[in-house]
Amino acid sequence: MVILVTGGSGLIGRRLIPYLETRGHRVVRLVRSRDKVGENAIFWSSSEGRVYWDESGGIDAIVHLAGESILGRWTRAKKARIRDSRVDPTRNLCAFLAGMEAPPRVLVAASATGFYGNRGKEPLVEESQSGNGFLPGVCRQWEAATGPARDAGIRVANLRIGMVLTPEGGALAAMRMPFRLALGGRVGDGRQYMSWITRDDLVAAIRFILESDELDGPINAVAPGSVDNAEFTRVLGLALHRPTPFSVPAFAVRLLFGQMGNDLLLASAKVIPERLQQAGFQFEHADLKSALNDLLQTRPST
Repeated sequence: MVILVTGGSGLIGRRLIPYLETRGHRVVRLVRSRDKVGENAIFWSSSEGRVYWDESGGIDAIVHLAGESILGRWTRAKKARIRDSRVDPTRNLCAFLAGMEAPPRVLVAASATGFYGNRGKEPLVEESQSGNGFLPGVCRQWEAATGPARDAGIRVANLRIGMVLTPEGGALAAMRMPFRLALGGRVGDGRQYMSWITRDDLVAAIRFILESDELDGPINAVAPGSVDNAEFTRVLGLALHRPTPFSVPAFAVRLLFGQMGNDLLLASAKVIPERLQQAGFQFEHADLKSALNDLLQTRPST
């Protein structure tokens, strides 16, 4: 397949592109700076949605990953960037795809488990209702923005991605140093569920969806082994052979990180990858212990 990818320089895209290429697909990055256009990178205007594809061959699929990081204090300007970098470019891209003479067959568009909001211990599958607050609202708009592509007959998969684990960046890289210094510990009361997936399982799931003829709509991109924060802390400490004696009180999280701390670090979402499992996708890392031991290349701990 000929596959176009937005967000190719991000944490997921950097692994996805070579992964797809080694499996025989031709991958072309969509870039928003003309200075970065090259042999396998073409320009797209996020404000117009237009893709400057001038080859005679068609486009089979698009993986749309671009978006402002949600990490950082959520000032009014930051929240606007989070929303505007997702909703408007997605809507513009999908409107452009819908108007193409030969549109791609499939669009895999990023969303997030933030769709569900703070839900305690409730098991959350793709049919579960959205939560309340800033992140659920952004995710609802983000997914709705793919409507023009879906209306045009393109198979659209909205990938609700959990916390992506890789030592090369993201949450795990940020936690690794304090835990190595024996400064790691649970956040708040530790009862909030964390829905995670390794980066390798995520890119494999994207390929699985691209090559499927059936999967569309919302898809939870998380491992089956969601755990609460206290268990995540315990397992990470064991993987690094470090104690985890500390805890960060909830009030301190809110003081340090504001709304982001409350809605992201203290919120609980026990997300189940029901549709991927029903479709037969096999996770390489289905439990947290094996995932962290593998990612951090440590000996299994008891």
